[in-house]
Amino acid sequence: MSYLKHTPDPSKQWFVLRATYNRQQKAYDYIVNSSSHADAEVYLPLHHVLKYINGRRKRVLEPYLPQLLFVYATAESVRQLVENTPDLSFLTYYYNHFRKDEQGKNPPLTVPYREMMNFIRLTSIDNEHIRLVNPDQCHYRSGDLVKVIEGEFTGIEGRVARVAGQQRVVVELSGICLITTAYIPSAFIQRI
Repeated sequence: MSYLKHTPDPSKQWFVLRATYNRQQKAYDYIVNSSSHADAEVYLPLHHVLKYINGRRKRVLEPYLPQLLFVYATAESVRQLVENTPDLSFLTYYYNHFRKDEQGKNPPLTVPYREMMNFIRLTSIDNEHIRLVNPDQCHYRSGDLVKVIEGEFTGIEGRVARVAGQQRVVVELSGICLITTAYIPSAFIQRI
């Protein structure tokens, strides 16, 4: 699916869902192949990792965020997936622990469209230096928002920080994670 070419649908949102016991690939495959959920788009951020399997080094795909996947659909469609799909009984909402709804409960976490497109753009690049980081690993010089204007990360928006001794652009997915680009020279960055 091409996520970066369409315009946002005002009736849909990016929902964050949790698949227990790392069954996010099974949920992804089910949603992609399901005719009853054809209006839903799903994104599972994956990256290549070198692992030793049976004494041999292999390059395998692993999720950036274990147990999580993202679904772009209407609230009703996602509710049907989570509550009324027996084949996905292991799929639940990932709740927003920073907000409360009218009943005093945490609502399902959603990601703003533009933020999600930036995250998809970054995690779709096959570069071994892209990494998830903790906030204490990022040493921000200023809070300025920047855009990468050259190189393999062109179009990525985030904040400049020193991570692992290198200047990188940090992309935040609100309430979920921080992810960084590889090293970015200052000449490739433009303040927004």
